[in-house]
Amino acid sequence: MNAAGHSEATERRGLELTPFRGLRYDPDRVGSLAAVTSPPYDVVVRPDGLHHLESADPHNIVRLILPQATTPAARNEQAARTLRRWRTEGVLTPDPEPGLYVYEQTDPDGTLQRGLIGALRVTDPADGLVLPHEDVMPHIVAERADLMRATSANLEPLLLTYRGDRSSPAADIIERTAEKPPLLATTTEDGVAHRLWTLTDPSDIAAVRADLSDHQALIADGHHRWATYRRLRADHPSPSPWDHGLVLLVDTVRYPLRVRAIHRLLHGLPVTDALFAVRDLFRVRPLEASLPEALTALADAAHAGNAYLLAGDGAYHLLDRPDPAFLARTVPTDRPSAWRTLDATVLHTGLLAHVWHVPEDSPAHIAYIHDAAATVAKAEHDGGTAVLMHPVREDVVRELARKGVTMPRKSTSFGPKPASGLVLRALER
Repeated sequence: MNAAGHSEATERRGLELTPFRGLRYDPDRVGSLAAVTSPPYDVVVRPDGLHHLESADPHNIVRLILPQATTPAARNEQAARTLRRWRTEGVLTPDPEPGLYVYEQTDPDGTLQRGLIGALRVTDPADGLVLPHEDVMPHIVAERADLMRATSANLEPLLLTYRGDRSSPAADIIERTAEKPPLLATTTEDGVAHRLWTLTDPSDIAAVRADLSDHQALIADGHHRWATYRRLRADHPSPSPWDHGLVLLVDTVRYPLRVRAIHRLLHGLPVTDALFAVRDLFRVRPLEASLPEALTALADAAHAGNAYLLAGDGAYHLLDRPDPAFLARTVPTDRPSAWRTLDATVLHTGLLAHVWHVPEDSPAHIAYIHDAAATVAKAEHDGGTAVLMHPVREDVVRELARKGVTMPRKSTSFGPKPASGLVLRALER
C-alpha cells in the first residue's frame, strides 16, 4: 500500500484515509513530551499563553505553528528553518514505516475519546464527503497556506467527526489496538492524558479504509486548515503529497464530542456604548452574579431565543428577546430557519454589521476567544466589550452542514481537540 502522496487516483467515493510516516519528537531529545505540545494554533490566542508554551521547552511545537517574527515572510522562514534544524538534530524523527495512528485522550473527569490520525484525501464541499459548517476568513487561509508551503509539512491534525457503527471493523481495530502498549503516553498540564499507537498491519489498514469509504465527515475543528489543504492541492498538479491533509477522525457514535461556544472580544467598543446602541433592540438586564451564574442565566435565556452576555465593565449584562422587526430587517431570509435563528447569525448579520459596525474579519476590531473568563479579562483590561455566546447543539450543526449551509465563522468549538506536537506529517516525496 502506498504512503500518502504516492497513491494512484481512485474512483472510490467516500473518506479515503491513507497511512503516512509520522514525524515525531524523540523523547530523549526533549524535556518531556508534554512540554513540547500545544493546543491548536487558533486556540493559543493570548500573548501570555504563547510565552508560557515557548518557555515550557525550547522545542515546543508552538515555535512552528505560531512563529514569532516581525513580518509574515520572516515568520514562515523562521518556522521552516526551525523545522529543518530540529530534523537535522534528530529532535524530530520519522517513523520507520507508514501507518495510521490510534489517538486517545482522557480528561481528568475520565471522559475518553479515541480516533484515527491519517492523511485524508482532500475533497471539495460539492463532493459531499467532508462537510464544512462554518465560513472561513480568507486572510487566515492565506497565512496558513504560506506557512505550510514554507515548512512543506502538515504541522497539526484538524478534527473531523463521522457517524460510525459500534461494531464496525474500524471501531474493533481501534479498541483492539488500544489494549496494546502505546507508542507514546503523556499527560499535559491541563490534566488530559494522551496516548498514541501506530497501526501498520496491511490487513487492519485495508479494513479501516474500506469501512471509512462508506462515510462522510463533519469538520469539527479546523475549517481554515481544511480550506488551506484545498488551496494547496489546487496549487500542485496531482498526484502530489498535497492531495492529502493530516486529520484526526473521531466516530461520535462511540465518542460524542462536546460543543462549546467561541466568544467575541470587540476592540475599541466600550460596554457602555455597546449597551446604548442596543437599548431599543433587545431587552437588557444587568446581572449581579459571578461568571458561572451569568453563564447559567445566559443558557436559560437562550432556550427561549437569541441571547448574549456583554461584559468588560466589571459587570454582566444579559441581552435577550430581540425586536422581531430588527431581526426581519437584518437577517437574510434565503437560508433555512435553523440558520436564521442562530445566535451567531443574529450577532454577525445584525449587531456587528448594522448596530456596532464591527468588521467581522478584521483582527484590529474583533478577536475570537474560546475561554469565557479570558474574554472577559481581556475586555476589562483593554476597555473593549466581551460578547459571551451560548453553544449550538451538534445536531443543528450537522443538519445545516448536510444541507450545504455554512454557519457564521467561529460559531462552535468542538472538543476535546487533538494536542499539537504528538505527530506531524512531512510532505516531501
